[in-house]
Amino acid sequence: MEIIKSVANLLEIAMRERAAGKTIGMVPTMGALHEGHLSLIRRAHEENDVVFCSIFVNPVQFNNAEDLEKYPRTLEADVQLIGNFADYVFAPSVEEIFPVAPTEVYDFGSVANVMEGAARPGHFNGVGVIVRRLLEWVRPHKAYFGEKDYQQIAVIREMCLQCRILSEIVPCPIIREPNGLAMSSRNRRLSEHEFETAANIHRILEASKECKNAFEIKQFVESEIAKIPEFQLDYFELADAETLQTTDDLNNPHGVMGFITVYVGPVRLIDNVRY
Repeated sequence: MEIIKSVANLLEIAMRERAAGKTIGMVPTMGALHEGHLSLIRRAHEENDVVFCSIFVNPVQFNNAEDLEKYPRTLEADVQLIGNFADYVFAPSVEEIFPVAPTEVYDFGSVANVMEGAARPGHFNGVGVIVRRLLEWVRPHKAYFGEKDYQQIAVIREMCLQCRILSEIVPCPIIREPNGLAMSSRNRRLSEHEFETAANIHRILEASKECKNAFEIKQFVESEIAKIPEFQLDYFELADAETLQTTDDLNNPHGVMGFITVYVGPVRLIDNVRY
């Protein structure tokens, strides 16, 4: 494994690997890696000749300064965890990625205007800024993203269409803790009690599948979340699995997803379920 710090070196290596006719997989991350990230990296390793993994806490996708400050940074441990599954780790400084403040403004349309887009203004624009740079620099054949960030995948696909990026965006299943909590770097900020309590998010979503219609699902999820003192519901939405627009039709031909965001103490956690 080789650690890359500069964009110039990244471009040189990626160009060399492409010229050698190798298939390239990429896994963009913000570090603080866990088994969810490793599942993406292992899949990239299985499906490609060469794997690039980026580790970069992207400041322009945070609309909360405290969240950015407290986001865990564990580069040394991350590199050890990746082991032999990635050939290159791109771990640049903020100054290397943004020698000047980025000014790009994207319009991702309706997939970015709801849920996380509404709750975190500017977040998806910041995601577009960094992901576009990474994909254009490395030009991977495949780029891997976890379905915990389901809406983010839709936004990245739209960005690739708009910017004519040819990389295949590969969604990968949510990996969960033994108690059912979706794995997240933010889980490290939970106390032991909060960690166990947070498992109720997934339990409630799974239980809601027994409800007969959209009204019952929303009523059940919201009432169950409200019963847990440590929880503060940001939103729960039923949405078309493709357009991400709100729907009450559980027979929607695209399928229906339930998307939830809950504060557990100060930590904001997201999850989703397919109905």
